[in-house]
Amino acid sequence: MEVKLFQKTQRDLASCINEVIDRYWQNEMDEDAMIRTIKKLYAINQAKMVKDGQYTTVIRQQCGKNRLAVVDTVLNMK
Repeated sequence: MEVKLFQKTQRDLASCINEVIDRYWQNEMDEDAMIRTIKKLYAINQAKMVKDGQYTTVIRQQCGKNRLAVVDTVLNMK
C-alpha cells in the first residue's frame, strides 16, 4: 500500500490514518507495515497530529477512540 507521508491538512492526515488502520483490520496490510506507516506519518506530521501533548480535535473527531488506541499503542512501542 502506498501512502502519501506528507499530508496537507489535519483532515487529510486523519483520513490517511483511518485508511491504514482499516486496511490492517481487514487483513489487507500486515502488522509490520502498519506500524512502520503510522510511525512515519507521526514523525513527519507531528505538528498536525498533536498539540499540547494531546491529539488535535480534528484528529480525535475523524479517527475515533478505537483507531487512536491503536496509534497510541504503536507510538508507545519500544
